[in-house]
Amino acid sequence: MAERFVMSIDQGTTSTRCILFDHGGRLVAVAQREHRQHFPRPGWVEHDPMEIWRNLERVAPEALAQAGASADQIAAVGIANQRETTVLWDRMTGDPIGRAIVWQDMRTGALVDELARAPGAAAVTERSGLPLATYFSAPRVRWMLDHTPGLRERAERGEVLFGTMESWLIWNLSGGADGGVHVTDVTNASRTLLMNLRTLSWDDGLLDFFGVPKAMLPEIRSSTETYGTARRVFPGVRVGAALGDQQAALFGQTCFSPGETKCTYGTGAFLLMNTGTAPVRSDNGLLTTVGYKIGDEPAVYALEGSIAITGALVQWFRDGLGLITTAPEIETLARSVDDNGGCYIVPAFSGLFAPHWRSEARGIIVGLTSYITKGHLARAVLEATGWQTREVVDAMNADSGLALKELKADGGMTSDNLVMQMVADVLNVPVARPMVVETVSLGAAYAAGLAVGYWAGLEGLRRNWHRAARWVPAMEPGRRDAEYENWKRAVERTFGWIRAGEDPAALP
Repeated sequence: MAERFVMSIDQGTTSTRCILFDHGGRLVAVAQREHRQHFPRPGWVEHDPMEIWRNLERVAPEALAQAGASADQIAAVGIANQRETTVLWDRMTGDPIGRAIVWQDMRTGALVDELARAPGAAAVTERSGLPLATYFSAPRVRWMLDHTPGLRERAERGEVLFGTMESWLIWNLSGGADGGVHVTDVTNASRTLLMNLRTLSWDDGLLDFFGVPKAMLPEIRSSTETYGTARRVFPGVRVGAALGDQQAALFGQTCFSPGETKCTYGTGAFLLMNTGTAPVRSDNGLLTTVGYKIGDEPAVYALEGSIAITGALVQWFRDGLGLITTAPEIETLARSVDDNGGCYIVPAFSGLFAPHWRSEARGIIVGLTSYITKGHLARAVLEATGWQTREVVDAMNADSGLALKELKADGGMTSDNLVMQMVADVLNVPVARPMVVETVSLGAAYAAGLAVGYWAGLEGLRRNWHRAARWVPAMEPGRRDAEYENWKRAVERTFGWIRAGEDPAALP
């Protein structure tokens, strides 16, 4: 009998990948295609939804061909997606209404400021678990409805559909304009500012506050269940899971118990801590979100800390300053000195995310003297990732009442041993990297496999997790405390750079 696999679709910010996993959670085949980033104005970031759909149509057959497999060997498909990126499309034609507005986009800054002053603004965080910020989907939907003539009337009649990327792909896979299923899962719905965190349903009060018609919204479903059967790309295959990419990484890292925490280090960094079956409200600048929901079981919640710039700072050091020619060179350069020489870099390139949420902040380099070399700057670049992680972990420990015992790390930056050692040093806990580093894709595959019985339960998934590397703290406590105080002083100096009345999206 031919071996069966689970396929994961990882629809990310820069590319779409299809990965096949076997029963042991091992990567069997991967195909990937990048899509174009559109920057029509300062602070605006857009994607072409049709380009992303066409890329999926291409990469899925490529992954199958690599494995020498056919569509009937796929037990189920799971989707992990860039969250908050907002797509509107015509229900009858399936055509997108303009480009998708990406999660990094800041055009809604003025709208968010206006909404923050409106009656009912205080209830947004209470009901959704999220701060009122440009990061999330609802202001983008409102902006599109306000700036496209006739669109609101069409949306109210149900002629226009809204979704994040998993909704768009599931709708197209299951038939598109010819009977496509319009759904989202609780993890993605929890990132819109429109879902009530306790009822796990669209909140009429939030819909009224943001001015979003209910007729355009997808049905909210669990993270692991069969949403429908694909009619395109791989006909007959069940679509069995959807998770926002960071929740998928939490699932792929098998963080199934309260207190277990993962961090994905890429362009930015995203820490999620499992807090169990009750939402934990944050008093320290974190997001309360849904971690996952398995079928009819209670939802599992998480605290999340989003860091805007980690790997992107290394890219800037390479491309913007030209001090290195390849990203891996920064580790060698940073090791050429023993410390940062008193220099700190706070990468608030487009504001600060958790735990500060200061959209007016901008990046700084402090502590410059004639002693500083590019080696010290390289070390300060890498240390910025460690100190930003420390800020979020401190907030998580305070909010949850749980003490982090080990951080499970994944993403591209985990290949830099110095960065991971720095993270372990500043957190004073071990940092572990799994054997399978594609945890976002693996989490989506695990969720889909559970939905169709390919895997029996969570304990079996835990047994698939194997450690590839581990870093233990080695920093002297007095130095750790002093350096952290210096970092916090540097962060304070980023505040208030954009003055009141200025539009952050219109400034460099």
